[in-house]
Amino acid sequence: MALWEGLAPRRHQAVGRRRRWPGNLGIVVFDNLLLRLIFQSAAIGMALFAASRGWGLLHVLPVPAWLAVIVSVLLLDLAIYLQHVLFHAVPLLWRLHRMHHADLEFDVTTGVRFHPIEILLSMAIKVGVVALLGAPAVAVLIFEVLLNATSMFSHGNVRLPQRLDRVLRWIVVTPEMHRVHHSIVPRETNSNFGFNTSWWDRLLGTYRAQPEAGHEGMTIGIDQFRDPRELRLDRMLLQPFRDDDRSYPLGRREPRA
Repeated sequence: MALWEGLAPRRHQAVGRRRRWPGNLGIVVFDNLLLRLIFQSAAIGMALFAASRGWGLLHVLPVPAWLAVIVSVLLLDLAIYLQHVLFHAVPLLWRLHRMHHADLEFDVTTGVRFHPIEILLSMAIKVGVVALLGAPAVAVLIFEVLLNATSMFSHGNVRLPQRLDRVLRWIVVTPEMHRVHHSIVPRETNSNFGFNTSWWDRLLGTYRAQPEAGHEGMTIGIDQFRDPRELRLDRMLLQPFRDDDRSYPLGRREPRA
């Protein structure tokens, strides 16, 4: 994705990689070390444990193995969508999640820029959903690969032909679709919550096709933390504990354009 961005960028970046990438990639290393320390087996481990104990809905119902995999991947995707909405709607959770939105540009590294506490909460939610569903381990593995791959793809600063984008976004979240979610305009930030598939936004009324200012003219980020110094790793880690979250109209959405 980084190579694609270099060859065919969608937007000019006023704040370049040298300023942003050390913090964004540093947070990835920090997140992964923390996950290894606290969740040693994580979601796949829970899937294997639940299967050995017969836990979960899909172990109770007479569901064929192939169907259990498909249902699990789709329901895990729905769970991540609902979690994302929740992190926008609850002030305490927004304090954690806004670090992801405080990036001053939008590219592949934005897709892995999440506060460590949010990463831990997200994993705890995922583990709980896997246990409740009784999701097969192979389904969890497929979902984890898809989630990471589509997160980097949907945050890519890459140029896609319009016709291809129009077709793809009926199935998956494209960069053109998800970029709207990173607009500084609140009603646009509170839209397009999906990571893998675009269906949940369409079905649940959170889909917005385009930013009002256009993709070239839109401003990325939020009103807070716009000083480039906030791109430093130490300041990113402290963002949930600073400033007032009431400056953002949490959970507010206006009629779609």
